[in-house]
Amino acid sequence: MATISRVRAPELRGRGWLNTGGRELTLKDIRGKIVLLDFWTFCCINCLHVLDELRPLEQRYADVLVVIGVHSPKFEHERDPQALAAAVERYGVDHPVLDDPELITWQHYAAKAWPTLAVVDPEGYVVASMAGEGHAEGLVRLLDQLIAEHEAKGTLHRGDGPFVPPPPADTLLRFPGKALPLPDGRVLVSDSARHSLAVLDADLTQVTQRIGTGSRGRADGTAERAAFSEPQGMCTLPESVAELVGYDIVVADTVNHLLRGVKLADWSVTTVAGTGRQWRSSVDDHAHDARATDLSSPWDVAYYDGKVIVAMAGTHTLWWFDPVKRTVGVYAGTTVEALRDGPLPDVWLAQPSGLSVSPDGRKLWLADSETSALRWIEDGVLHTAVGQGLFDFGHVDGSADEALLQHPLGVCALADGSVLIADTYNGAVRRYADGVVSTVERNLAEPSDVVATADGNVLVVESAAHRLIGLAQTLTAYVDGGRHKVERPPALLAPGEVTLDVIFTPAPGQKLDNSFGDPTRLEVSASPAELLLDGGGVTTDLSRRLVLNPAVTRGVLQVVAQAATCDADAEHAACHLTRQDWGVPIVIDAEGTTRLPLILRGLDAD
Repeated sequence: MATISRVRAPELRGRGWLNTGGRELTLKDIRGKIVLLDFWTFCCINCLHVLDELRPLEQRYADVLVVIGVHSPKFEHERDPQALAAAVERYGVDHPVLDDPELITWQHYAAKAWPTLAVVDPEGYVVASMAGEGHAEGLVRLLDQLIAEHEAKGTLHRGDGPFVPPPPADTLLRFPGKALPLPDGRVLVSDSARHSLAVLDADLTQVTQRIGTGSRGRADGTAERAAFSEPQGMCTLPESVAELVGYDIVVADTVNHLLRGVKLADWSVTTVAGTGRQWRSSVDDHAHDARATDLSSPWDVAYYDGKVIVAMAGTHTLWWFDPVKRTVGVYAGTTVEALRDGPLPDVWLAQPSGLSVSPDGRKLWLADSETSALRWIEDGVLHTAVGQGLFDFGHVDGSADEALLQHPLGVCALADGSVLIADTYNGAVRRYADGVVSTVERNLAEPSDVVATADGNVLVVESAAHRLIGLAQTLTAYVDGGRHKVERPPALLAPGEVTLDVIFTPAPGQKLDNSFGDPTRLEVSASPAELLLDGGGVTTDLSRRLVLNPAVTRGVLQVVAQAATCDADAEHAACHLTRQDWGVPIVIDAEGTTRLPLILRGLDAD
């Protein structure tokens, strides 16, 4: 991007603060520190990636850097202060968080995408702004420059920051994610916030076995030595496959970007897919060595059509994993975050987070969380049963064409052909059957999974209540809890020709990498498709002429941009890929602008 001029950082304003011991923070309180503002929302997988990227920086620069999360919600549920407090604990956020439900600070810093980062220097000036993830290495260079500059000026103050950790909690489980009934009647649970797996007895009241140390990490071995990082979904392999590969259960080790294998005989753990690095590449249709391929936040797994299907939430795709051949590949999706059905793989998904195979094996059901959708795959084609897009959600029952969900994370296909949905942000379990949606249970605390046991019972993972419960299924009601749309301010664009500019400047110490061809890529599409008369598709130029349909008053532009860089003037230069996808809500108006700028990276120490 162009050089950022010296602009005084706007004050931080919102409803309240978390992780400060009750203290209200101002920028004046932390003058003399470098401040990194992280604009996030807890539903967003890209925002969760940034939390993980920032952890090493917070440790390395603990005495000079203050990270502040500015929570700017998308979904209605995320406006609930108790839900935000739960999310801050669930995801291990170890820095102050400003609750900004009305997007006041978001707008003052001109944020346009989740996540967005802004850097404020020790004198209180904004010196950098960037969207998306993958900025850690560039931030290191920028922080080093700012430290040197402000130490020389005498404006850098070292010492402890304002973070105050919340008191520890004592519950049987802590934010469990998914559940898997075992052959002996017990239940295996991903105890996500405790970074382990737990085996509950049949009464769901005692942990009879724990797999993992309970601390965030990455290690194979015995149940006592193994380590996970926020594990989620699990599935059982067919007995014949398990005998060949030497393990029985596949686990989505989400934040480690791995698939792990667990052997029931001794609960030993081994890594079966992933390198531990996050995927930042291009989609292809090839099979790859499972242990040599990067993954991105695998959230759930299911054995379907002879392979393990992986809900790859971090790339808005489904992947397949062949445990016998030890290969992986893309099954469905293009990485565009949106809702589009059709033959695989050329479809659009949005953070798929729950999978379930129908008892007859014909259908793979999925909870597509960011589009608040229930979808299914059959005979190589993706269909949508419930859901209307990225920005429409609510709690409405009735005809599936009109029904609304709110960020569902789990799904369970039953023998009678119906499907139960963990409608997470509505705190409900919903049922889809014969084209109609109803509510089975309400007033639950973020249900994240629904599973059926061998004896026909149904269990619900009530994540924010830290427990599993049985579902009576006696209540079937029709609810109209209201319709909602994301109220993020839209871009006001003129009809006809508009210039889209994705602004990218390599991080300090990096340059564009032309080693493998053009280093940049831009993909543009629209919802509805008729919004875009010209300018869609893929090019290598980060500037694009678009023609907007004057007959369409509003919609969403889907923009995916990436740029490859490498270290400048280094003998063994490391390569980097910066990537961001935007769903930009727009309104077409004669008074609108003819230019839409989006910042892919904007790092500058001025």
